[in-house]
Amino acid sequence: MTKVFALANQKGGVGKTTTAVNLGIGLVKEGKKVLLVDADAQGNLTDSLGYREPDSIPVSLATLLVKTMMEESYDSQEGILQHQEGVALIPGNIELSAVEVSLVNTMSRETILRSYIDQVKSDYDYVLIDCMPSLGMLTINALAAADSVIIPVQAHYLPAKGMAQLLQTIARVRRQINPKLALDGVLLTMVDSRTNFAKDIAHVLRHEYGDKLRVFQDEIPLSIRAAETSAKGKSIYAHDPNGQAAKAYMAFTKEVQRIGSERRQTRQHQAEHGR
Repeated sequence: MTKVFALANQKGGVGKTTTAVNLGIGLVKEGKKVLLVDADAQGNLTDSLGYREPDSIPVSLATLLVKTMMEESYDSQEGILQHQEGVALIPGNIELSAVEVSLVNTMSRETILRSYIDQVKSDYDYVLIDCMPSLGMLTINALAAADSVIIPVQAHYLPAKGMAQLLQTIARVRRQINPKLALDGVLLTMVDSRTNFAKDIAHVLRHEYGDKLRVFQDEIPLSIRAAETSAKGKSIYAHDPNGQAAKAYMAFTKEVQRIGSERRQTRQHQAEHGR
């Protein structure tokens, strides 16, 4: 059964796209089939995987969402690109900005992305949606399509107000559109372990939100090598396989799988006992 993740945070520059790339390729290394979906008009995920001109790609997520809105037929493999490290990609580009505007007047506007993903997800074990840094209609669509949300948070910036907004949006989507939506947790990124400040923020985040949501045990260290991967068009595993960031992302990938496995076992147990 395919698991769909949304990686969301309305603040930019928190390592969201880098996390999408390295979680996706980490899952491939674990033997899984993975589709990455670039749901950001800036096309950062597409660019990070080496497709340097996202706006010139003939078929993108925008193309396929328009076809879904217009109820036009398309092949399930249409527009899907294959990266050399084994992940598949639905590219995003500036055309998504126009799609987001047109979604406002579309019937079932919150579930257009879900309709598309339902058409293609059977070929994959995991679908990862890289959301734009906003709480607009495309992010709502991503949350409506997802089984779980992962929130990357930069460790040297305390996003209390922003986190509260995002958690409210997730709760509203769960209430009104997607009751099965789970919040897998917060991933601390760009952690500079040499400073007490980063440790303090990690502590405060766990203290403030630890009872409401999981803060992943694995943290992603501040790494120049990780920052370089976008320019190289490859994952941290290919760019710096023995570095701390690669080890951290692999540990995080295993933690994500473990949480999913525990959740499935809990659901199975509840079903067997009629609860």
